[in-house]
Amino acid sequence: MQKTFLTSEWRKLIIVNYLIEPNKLIPYLPHKTELDLWNGQCYVSLVGFRFMNTRLKGFSIPFHRDFEEINLRFYVRYKDGDTWKRGVTFIKEIVPKAALTFVANSFYGEKYVTLPTRHHWELHNDIIKVGYEWRHQRIWDSVEVIASSKGLDILSGSEEEFITEHYWGYTQIGDRFTSEYQVEHPRWQAYDIMSHKISVRFGELYGVEFGVLKDSLPQSVMLAEGSVISVRGATKIK
Repeated sequence: MQKTFLTSEWRKLIIVNYLIEPNKLIPYLPHKTELDLWNGQCYVSLVGFRFMNTRLKGFSIPFHRDFEEINLRFYVRYKDGDTWKRGVTFIKEIVPKAALTFVANSFYGEKYVTLPTRHHWELHNDIIKVGYEWRHQRIWDSVEVIASSKGLDILSGSEEEFITEHYWGYTQIGDRFTSEYQVEHPRWQAYDIMSHKISVRFGELYGVEFGVLKDSLPQSVMLAEGSVISVRGATKIK
């Protein structure tokens, strides 16, 4: 087992899930992985959340402890011997600090980009409002939800469990290698969504093949509380 590389908290995760044609994701599929489907359907998710109390190999880096991340990801699995490992692959990940982009891309082969970001969390009685924004080509894109403030356990066998219980990350490196790393966290709670607002130029940021998402209705929208997490060092699959 690899040593822990990063510890943090992932908090207030907005997860917007879309159905997508599997052939659109094949060019992004890492070597030796395959698409992980939910009830025969292929998902791609837009995710916005906060990193908090972040430490790299146990050290806190000034001005890099708390920040937003927004990513577009899909779901894969890899058969390691007799065991299926369920994970995610990222189309693109947005953070506000260039140093974060450098570390993630250098050590994990990820697809981070640096853009201005901001967030708001508001609690009014038993209602919670959470939103994330990022600026691309001088325009702010955004995702926001309003939800009940009472956290609920995620049910076994549910769509919410499928979306949140992928504990591996897979990234294509060159033509014949895949980077694999493990993310550890306890089971999360989620909030009942009351309404959502999505204003995202998918095609401009993620590529023309994802432009169709701009006018698509989400299959589902979630708000997960998150937890303390740890990310272990990466290994290569040949």
